Amino acid sequence: MDIFKIFKETGALLDGHFMLTSGLHSDNYFQCAKVLQHPKHLTALCTELANRFAGVKIDTVISPAIGGIVVGTEMGRILDKRTIFAERQNGEMTLRRGFSVEEGENILVVEDVVTTGGSVKEVIKLVESKGANVVGVGYIVDRSNGVVQFGTKQASLLKMEVLAYHPDSCPTCGLGIPVVKPGSRS
Repeated sequence: MDIFKIFKETGALLDGHFMLTSGLHSDNYFQCAKVLQHPKHLTALCTELANRFAGVKIDTVISPAIGGIVVGTEMGRILDKRTIFAERQNGEMTLRRGFSVEEGENILVVEDVVTTGGSVKEVIKLVESKGANVVGVGYIVDRSNGVVQFGTKQASLLKMEVLAYHPDSCPTCGLGIPVVKPGSRS
């Protein structure tokens, strides 16, 4: 499966001047929602990702809102596991909507794109604070090209080094090109 080709064909790999969820700036942006809106791609990508966790005992799949929810839900369907998501409330990742995890429960964390891993790390911290076990982290795109590590089994489908800059040192800002924030967090 040529994942890069799927992203290009669906218009999900954008070029321009973007502010990432992390606050960093980049000339490229992976808009996974543009790929995942197509059921055939959603199922194919999530099946491939689920295969990376064959043999891992998983009780529940959790994802950070908003970007990871679609991936998490499809992964839960493929694995036939309960699926929940964490979301920010007052700036802190939390479980709402009646979701909970139990002590000793084996949790797979799933996300669409990882750049710094901040949202995933927040979900891991939340899960561990409840006494549950993080047995793996799966994500579609690894923008860090393998640099970000979560201290557990992890798998991604596309590893790519996409340069990201602090706003103070962003070369595209210096060109006067307006920054766009296409992600889910304001």
